Amino acid sequence: MSSNDTATSLGWLSEHELELTRGRVPMVYVDAVPVRVDHLGRVERVGTLLRARADGTISRAVVSGRVLYGEAVRDALWRHLNKDLGPEAEPQLPASPAPFTVAEYFPDPDRTGFYDPRQHAISLCFLVPVDGDCRPSHDALDFAWLTPLEASSPEVLTEMSGGQDRLLRLALAHAGQLP
Repeated sequence: MSSNDTATSLGWLSEHELELTRGRVPMVYVDAVPVRVDHLGRVERVGTLLRARADGTISRAVVSGRVLYGEAVRDALWRHLNKDLGPEAEPQLPASPAPFTVAEYFPDPDRTGFYDPRQHAISLCFLVPVDGDCRPSHDALDFAWLTPLEASSPEVLTEMSGGQDRLLRLALAHAGQLP
């Protein structure tokens, strides 16, 4: 057996391979709620993205994405924050990243309230202070900073889908900022 027989690709799966894998095993994701904090670490603003969804609808969302094979959680957080918020966002990852919760997304919307029609996904969810200038990039259409009160309002929460409204409320509760 040559060394090439055991080589593993560290890149993305093809669309076909990804579809097959999603149908057989849970995928690992990170969700990041960008926040602005004061000098005591209290949340003053919550960042939300505006995205076009595959079904043609527009939805508010937090930063989210898959963890790649061989990629550390810290690196996945950094990659998705920079991809969605732009290179000037300056996210401040903690020395020891620990999720505030774990969300389990299912293709059945009634199972946990976290819904992804494509797959069963496990997401490690983080609050991430951001100091720099956020400009939506990649597939994000817009980015807005909201107060915790605005972010938890029914008007904003109804603009979110897939359970991300619940995730945003959990993040605010974890930070002691749920009105």
